[in-house]
Amino acid sequence: MPQKTGVGVTEEKTAAAKAAPQKDKKTARSASAKPDGYGDESITSLKGADRVRKRPGVIFGSDGLEGCEHSFFEILSNAVDEAREGHGSVIKVTYFRDLSIEVDDRGRGVPLGWNEREGRWNWDLIYCELYAGGKYDNNSNGSAYEYSLGLNGLGACATQYSSEYMEVTSYSGQVKRSISFRKGEVVGELTEEPLDKKNARTGTVIRWRPDLDVFTDIRIPHEFLTDILRRQAVVNAGVRFDLLFEQEDGSFPLESFYYRDGIADYVAEKEGESLLIPTAQWHLETSGRDRADKPDYKLKADFVFSASASAPMLEYYHNSSFLEHGGSPDKAVRSAFVYAVDKFLRAGKKYKQNEPRITFQDIEDCLVLVINSFSTQTSYENQTKKAITNTFIYSAMNAFLREQLEIYFMEHPTEAEVFTGRILNNKRSRESAESQKNLMRRKFNTVVDMSNRVEKFVNCRTKDVARRELYIVEGDSAMTSVKLARDPEFQAVIPVRGKTLNCLKADYNRISKSDIISDLIRVIGCGVEITGSKRKDDASDFNLANLRWSKIILCTDADEDGFQIRTLLLTLFYRLLPTLLKEGKVFIAETPLFEITTKSKTYFAYDEFEKAEILKQLGNTRYTLQRSKGLGENTPAMMSETTMHPATRRLVAVTPTDAAATARMFDTLLGDDLPARKAFIALHGKEYVKDADLE
Repeated sequence: MPQKTGVGVTEEKTAAAKAAPQKDKKTARSASAKPDGYGDESITSLKGADRVRKRPGVIFGSDGLEGCEHSFFEILSNAVDEAREGHGSVIKVTYFRDLSIEVDDRGRGVPLGWNEREGRWNWDLIYCELYAGGKYDNNSNGSAYEYSLGLNGLGACATQYSSEYMEVTSYSGQVKRSISFRKGEVVGELTEEPLDKKNARTGTVIRWRPDLDVFTDIRIPHEFLTDILRRQAVVNAGVRFDLLFEQEDGSFPLESFYYRDGIADYVAEKEGESLLIPTAQWHLETSGRDRADKPDYKLKADFVFSASASAPMLEYYHNSSFLEHGGSPDKAVRSAFVYAVDKFLRAGKKYKQNEPRITFQDIEDCLVLVINSFSTQTSYENQTKKAITNTFIYSAMNAFLREQLEIYFMEHPTEAEVFTGRILNNKRSRESAESQKNLMRRKFNTVVDMSNRVEKFVNCRTKDVARRELYIVEGDSAMTSVKLARDPEFQAVIPVRGKTLNCLKADYNRISKSDIISDLIRVIGCGVEITGSKRKDDASDFNLANLRWSKIILCTDADEDGFQIRTLLLTLFYRLLPTLLKEGKVFIAETPLFEITTKSKTYFAYDEFEKAEILKQLGNTRYTLQRSKGLGENTPAMMSETTMHPATRRLVAVTPTDAAATARMFDTLLGDDLPARKAFIALHGKEYVKDADLE
């Protein structure tokens, strides 16, 4: 077998050295040396495996788990390319407990032998040389790959360089070839052994362990593997992807992903009964070029289109890579759909006079569209392949979709009316919501000052926000008690007058008309967070820096009415001011349920358990027991001790989880979903029978 040689390189370097101009050594030193140590000798280059091991983020986009996951995808891509070319229909991925990974395909077997043209071993080119591979000429007729996911010749080598070890085995009928690597360096020599007919097969098996010296995290989650294999099954119709994920007991349960009809089956699986119209399928095959001076390349694409009121879906795949950020296909879809839908609405006189035209947001809110495309030349945004930038792909898809939508609207008038009608409703709902939101912003962002008082709001004296506390109390009677018990230096109080609006059920227009909510928001001072739309500026008027309080304390009676008011207030914060919950600014003041009085002392119990403990401690001491009065009947001294004074009060911080759970329960019991409420009562009703008033 021929051997590699480095003679030519040595001679070239020697000749270059001889031709270099010679300088006086003293002059050269003075010209190159710098006082700060930066000179000619400061410039170095990374060589061999260090090009990846020391800078993995350049190739994989990250030196963390995301980069490690991408290194796996690079090996998987090669197996996918083989299957797409018709070589093998099963790809098996095994994830071991030692965090090593094995990809086994039934392709042609990666060539590992001697390459006469390059004068090197193919294993050396593929796994030890960046920018080497068999996919650079895929736009030519004699190429081994027409549509390939891997194009740059980086993945296999970069993954090998970033591995603690890698074992590569190639099968070509009755011949098995193997080569091993450790931390980017070859170990031993290429081995070759014959196989009998019983064990003969084709394909490539690669097992490797990502190196913790390269990546900060190599524990690839099970969810990532299932997601990526499912997506590959979607866009490679008829190819089965098997996942074996080793368990603690050493077993390897099998998960398989297979879509006979590719994206059509995928859409049916994801959407189920939510589709408003039957799916339409379109196929494109064409060729073109990105620039006049560039050669033509091939493009083919499959489209599955529908509409859904509850589960919109927009996904792009190119050469089997999921385009998370879209690029050219996304630009084409946005342009084509807005053009075609707007043209249909105008032709049918669906717009009102002077009504603004639809936007893609209105379409996207009900659009179901999956595109699976392939091209013989692809310009990815970067090595992570999450977006493509081909201008020809954009123009070809844009023109094709405009034409197909026009034909579809003519041939399917009923479906066209359903689809465009939904879009028009989305548009008008969006505009109405935005109008309401603007009204809320104007109303709720008015700063409270001496000339703009809030009824019955009693401020505190200090201007130090870090000390200021706002008590929100129920009604005027509680207001009087809290006002007398508070420390006016840092404690302010505002009453809730009447019944608070249910902010979960109410739209923004009704919320904006509520004087109670309006006053509360103005007193709090930081504005509102408008949610439920995809606009990036939804919360633009909310500013946490304008919050006027260190603590916002909900203070209500410990009875059913008090709990209801508290629940309504929590849902208000959950919908309009969720950041205050996340920042730990909202509290509940616990109020006692029982008052236990002896001759010398009064005790307060906040629940049945505390009552029992106090009574146990009193023993034979005479006492009187009564349920605690409402806040409005408490003395200022009692209010101060139990509810107001920082040293003796009990405050419970409200978390987003608490508020969300409250909101869900409130919506279940008082919302519009009657079946959900019936189901809850059927399941849990028996738990509340003992508290029911059945007399």
